[in-house]
Amino acid sequence: YGQRRTLHSEVVEAWVWTFEQVQGILHVIVPIRMTVVRLEAGGLLIYAPIAPTPECLRGVRALSARYGDVKFIVLPTVSGIEHKIFVGPFARCFPQAQVYVAPHQWSFPLDLPPSWLGLPARRTHVLPVDSRDTPFADDFDYAILGPISLGLGPFVEVALFHKRSRSLLLTDTIVSIPDEPPEIVQLDPYAVLFHARDSASEPAIDTPEHRRKGWHRIALFGFYFRPGALEDVDFWKTLRHAFRASDRSRRAYLGFFPFQWRADWERSFEQLRRDGQLLVAPVLQSLILNRNPHATLRWVERVASWDFDRIIPCHLDSPLTASPEEFRQAFRFLNTSAALPEEDVHFIHQLDRVLEQRGITPPAIAPVERSRVRRS
Repeated sequence: YGQRRTLHSEVVEAWVWTFEQVQGILHVIVPIRMTVVRLEAGGLLIYAPIAPTPECLRGVRALSARYGDVKFIVLPTVSGIEHKIFVGPFARCFPQAQVYVAPHQWSFPLDLPPSWLGLPARRTHVLPVDSRDTPFADDFDYAILGPISLGLGPFVEVALFHKRSRSLLLTDTIVSIPDEPPEIVQLDPYAVLFHARDSASEPAIDTPEHRRKGWHRIALFGFYFRPGALEDVDFWKTLRHAFRASDRSRRAYLGFFPFQWRADWERSFEQLRRDGQLLVAPVLQSLILNRNPHATLRWVERVASWDFDRIIPCHLDSPLTASPEEFRQAFRFLNTSAALPEEDVHFIHQLDRVLEQRGITPPAIAPVERSRVRRS
């Protein structure tokens, strides 16, 4: 991970900053983001650390030189490998910081204790249920979603509210898909240009239109795994085309390009993006949050009680100008029959049935009335 580029920007002058890198496989890459917040009493809090590359550390240390040491590092999830994997390395770069992790941490194949995330010993703490029991309670409130049982390990996410800047920090539950490829993705445009092609023989031409086209397809892969607009491709035909590919380098997977899109594929992207509205990812909708809609909606109501006017998620677009009511509406799939296009979520639903049949995940629970959640 030492080769990752990092971009950082100031979200709220002198108070909130974001640092971005990219993550992904098979050239399906999306931004991953950590947030740095200045504390009233001096020092910094880090939410969801990313890879501590030299470029990333220079940016953080520049803030530390101006506003004080990194005092707290928060891991706000238990199941996101892309977030958990960097907490230990990041924390070792700031040995004076206290590490706080979401409860119900787990690891596989060995279930290691949370204290291993923040060596040296005795500086890693599990976030208490009540945010008032933390040393940063004057600056923040938080609400813990979960644990939602998923078989191998639970799903947990911690929403963190910075009172002074009225900023809501989230990990995975909310995203917004930009129409243009994010700046961090465009530092090396190869991934978007790779997916902008319609065949292996088509060269990767760098134009704004191709960058946008490739980004839209990456978003469909990232959210649906196998979107409905992607047609089946014969393996042997793909192999023959690889020998006539415009790029047969290792970076281009030796010319192997098993993608064939329908002519109307852009419609799937527009239905997914919904003009940049707040979105709960299809995987969370269909495989995770519907396992316990009551607990999820109680968490939504708690978060919506805060007076925030922006959301900073760990992925895709940020910051998002959003109200508590807009946040609440993003979870309406839990109490209505609203659904994403069946042809696009067909693969995820197939996966859902397999996981249920094999007893890996519990069955989904039917949508509930929001009024029942508020009464409870």
